[in-house]
Amino acid sequence: MSLNATSSAFVATLGLMAALALPACSTRPAEGEKGADGTTAATGDSADKPAPVDTIKLKMQAMRRDSLKADSIARKTGQLPGAILPGHRIVAFYGNIRSKGMGILGREPKEQMFRKFEGVLKEWQAADPSIPVQAALHNVTITAQGSPGKDGKWRLMNSKATIEEVIAWAREHKCILFLDVQPGHSTLQVEVPKLEAYLKQPDIHLGIDPEFSLATMPGIRPNQRIGTLDAKDVNWTINYLARIVSENKLPPKVLTVHRFTRKMLTNYKNIKLDPRVQVVMHMDGHGEPTLKKDSYHDYIQTEPVQYTGFKLFYEYDPKPKPHHMMTPVEVLTQLTPKPLYIQYQ
Repeated sequence: MSLNATSSAFVATLGLMAALALPACSTRPAEGEKGADGTTAATGDSADKPAPVDTIKLKMQAMRRDSLKADSIARKTGQLPGAILPGHRIVAFYGNIRSKGMGILGREPKEQMFRKFEGVLKEWQAADPSIPVQAALHNVTITAQGSPGKDGKWRLMNSKATIEEVIAWAREHKCILFLDVQPGHSTLQVEVPKLEAYLKQPDIHLGIDPEFSLATMPGIRPNQRIGTLDAKDVNWTINYLARIVSENKLPPKVLTVHRFTRKMLTNYKNIKLDPRVQVVMHMDGHGEPTLKKDSYHDYIQTEPVQYTGFKLFYEYDPKPKPHHMMTPVEVLTQLTPKPLYIQYQ
């Protein structure tokens, strides 16, 4: 499957919508001149001046139209062209290439890390030969911080150079890339658009992390309390990505939503899916296998959204002994449904 596959059948032109909404041309006489009926056109503002075009309404109409077209295509074929899920299992290394403490991505020297990654990918492919493995890097790009910063939002975005470097790493090793957002005391509505130039590229996807979403908790710093997002925040993100897909004729985007407690995501039943965005609810708690399986059951399996994910921690899962990090075979035989997104931190 090509990552550059497109679905032009459901892509619409906002400019056309705007044109259709405008009043038709007329032969109204110029100001001060007499028309065919002998009347004189008014000067200045007139009662028949065209109403201003409601561009927001037009965009909403276009979004709905594109979504309906995407739905009709998905019903006929099972999914939109270029969709990664459910035909692949995504296996990702997570972290930040500028940090040794955030995960395996960045903890080890680049080439050493990729050698380890190649071994992990082979393990997953051997564990389930029926589904091809899609390699991914998952880089925390907007990161919650231990200090408020100049604007008091407790988050910091990677530099352009860092983002471009991790993009290069991903493409060099035939990986898709997830840019992850920890909004701190800001919001997804403010932070996600900062990544739009990258999200317009077909091999770049998005992750959002409720744990570090603290806008509803004034005075709480990251890591003091587990944050939260609501279904309306996820819906906003889905709609945002769907617009990018339609406007840029892209294959569907994958959106991962981290979760390991019930309060991290409220009103999950209100999440409204769109074929242009594939939503992965991702269990990213650490601990011994029984605890992880219980969390997966309670917060992922029993509160289903669309696809499921599961995180494995190199440093935390094996502690204390005799605990261990679950193997691919254990994950696939002991979790229901079998996750299609696997992340290593």
